[in-house]
Amino acid sequence: MNGYRPTLADFEDAGRVLAPMIARTPVDGSHYLSEVLGSPVVLKLENLQRTGSFKIRGAGYRLARLSAAERARGVVAASAGNHAQGVALAAQRLGIPATIFMPYGVSVPKLLATRGYGAEVVLDGETVETPLSLAAEYAARTGAVLIHPFDHPDVIVGQGTLGMELWEQVPDLETVLVAVGGGGLAAGVAAAVKARAAAAGRRVRVIGVQAGASAAYPPSLAAGRPLAIEITPTIADGIAVARPGDLPFALISEMVDEILTVDDDDIARAIVVLLERAKLVVEPAGAVGVAAILTGAVRTAGPTAVVLSGGNIDPLLLQRVVSHGLAASARYLSLRIPLPDRPGQLARVSELLAQAGANVIEVLHTRHGQGMQISEVSLQLSVEIRGEDHRVQVIKVLREAGFDPVIVPD
Repeated sequence: MNGYRPTLADFEDAGRVLAPMIARTPVDGSHYLSEVLGSPVVLKLENLQRTGSFKIRGAGYRLARLSAAERARGVVAASAGNHAQGVALAAQRLGIPATIFMPYGVSVPKLLATRGYGAEVVLDGETVETPLSLAAEYAARTGAVLIHPFDHPDVIVGQGTLGMELWEQVPDLETVLVAVGGGGLAAGVAAAVKARAAAAGRRVRVIGVQAGASAAYPPSLAAGRPLAIEITPTIADGIAVARPGDLPFALISEMVDEILTVDDDDIARAIVVLLERAKLVVEPAGAVGVAAILTGAVRTAGPTAVVLSGGNIDPLLLQRVVSHGLAASARYLSLRIPLPDRPGQLARVSELLAQAGANVIEVLHTRHGQGMQISEVSLQLSVEIRGEDHRVQVIKVLREAGFDPVIVPD
């Protein structure tokens, strides 16, 4: 399928087919991000989509175009979350049997949601690699249709319906920021908005954003072909894909103007900003576009849309991410302070922090620790601060009083 390029007619057909199955997610302006970027910013709230992410678009269109014989054989997929839910719901709506292979470590909400949509779920493997191989074996053994999460024309076209909606919702759109994993969403959105822009005699920039720990596109684009990279851990596991898809790579090479990367601190900070400023719960992979704006890496003028591609985040992970995001935003500070083992030292530190305007959240006071003198105790505390300048002030106050605080990484 070299030279494959979906047309406006393809996207329009997908929109009609998907209309009964998906939600037309809203857009919402962000005053805060507009001030940061210096241009109007709107958020495409795909975190409010059915199943909590964009994946239902590609899965729904792919399944809808199966023949009667293929539907009778059923479908199979492998996923740690969003793709599983998209396939399961689409299969339920279309009356197709679905089997989903998931790793043991999948989050409980995603597991329960996938089962709740009627799919048979098989748990196996510590990472998603095992479910991927098991799903392929199952398809070969049973004849079930293997549903790829991004490397198929129907999946790309289905994801592109998001771009069609965005064009209609933001008529003066000039730039789109979209997450990139395997590339199905970015390829579909770029192809759709650029086709609509060309038909209107306009140009739109599309910027893809990857998690730095799993950024396969920059080296692949430099080499001119999809390359496999070694994935390192990232909170944005939804876009942690080792190798770009062949079809998405060809479209992204041609149509995506720039690929940016952000690290986990940037992503955690973006999640906190979306919670505080927009009152939105967004998963790490869905927040990378906002993270790119916050880092200052985005250079654009004119109305900019950021696709919040999903909102499926485990509450326990959200708790950890918020804590990490507050630390990355200089809003939360953990300190370890060695103290002489005599009365009044803890009270003195508390008094100094109060004078500096820092709110103490948690305190651990111990006489046990490696490297401590017999006459010492260790005070570890977490305090709420108001930013980088306030952090510097708090440390200065403690040091001027004769203490030696050490910042503890989050």
